[in-house]
Amino acid sequence: MTGTFSQIYIQVVFAVHGRNSLISLTWEEELYKYITGIITHKGQKLIAINGMPDHIHFLIGIKPSCCLSDLVREIKKSSNEWINAKGFSKTKFKWQDGYGAFSYSHSSLNTVINYIQKQKDHHQKKTFKEEYFDFLKKFEIEFKDDYLFEWIE
Repeated sequence: MTGTFSQIYIQVVFAVHGRNSLISLTWEEELYKYITGIITHKGQKLIAINGMPDHIHFLIGIKPSCCLSDLVREIKKSSNEWINAKGFSKTKFKWQDGYGAFSYSHSSLNTVINYIQKQKDHHQKKTFKEEYFDFLKKFEIEFKDDYLFEWIE
């Protein structure tokens, strides 16, 4: 019997609406567990997750049948509702529209995992805007400034 065999690894990056620093150290670990649950429930594999008060990164192994945009939409929608229901944010929490998705080979996984795990160290030297533009350039993704995140200058 024939089967489908694949290795598809995607790093997803998205920000809090308005780039507000609303993700608190006091509950970010719970948020990451919640997002892990969504990904697992959808039959995908979370490999690494971390972030900053204004954005998150996660690396997933996805099956070819997975529609990435549907998965990200569900993660954002469900985690918005969960954060607001828990009352973690003093203002209404919402993720910003859009996201970045960057693919990697199996041989790059350790580097990407390390990068995600060291987000807080990394952002002492580089802003989220610089980081995101670096991703777009590295992956040769054409973009218009009008369609990028709202940036805090």
